Formats: sequence, C-alpha cells, structure tokens
Amino acid sequence: MYMAVVILQVLCGLFVIGIVLFQSGKSAGLSGAIGGVADSFLSKNKSKSIDAKLARATKWVGAVFIVLTLVLNML
Repeated sequence: MYMAVVILQVLCGLFVIGIVLFQSGKSAGLSGAIGGVADSFLSKNKSKSIDAKLARATKWVGAVFIVLTLVLNML
C-alpha cells in the first residue's frame, strides 16, 4: 500500500511539473501596459482557453498531491 501511494505521488508530482511548464507567462511587460485594449477583447473567452484549462488542472493535481502527501504522512 505504501509503495503504491509513493508511486502515485511521484507521478502526480511529475504531472504538476509538466502542467506548470506548459503554461504561458502572465507578465506582458511594458507592451501589456500600453496595449490594454486587446487584452479586454481577448479576456472574453478566457475561460475556454488552453491556459485556463491548464490552470484548472494545476489546482486539481496540486490538491491530489497534497492529499497524497498527507496520506503518506499518516502511513
């Protein structure tokens, strides 16, 4: 049982690393401050974008990782 949870945690950790690396950067720099009009147009479909799905997956996989860590601490 212990070894199965350890393997799941390692796979979950690698999955979190992969998801975070696939996300795009949030800082647009000076060009983002100047060109704010395009941002309001693109933010309408933000919930359907790949970045939103990756952010949601990061939250869920991170929560699973924390739960697995607590389970390993109890075993």
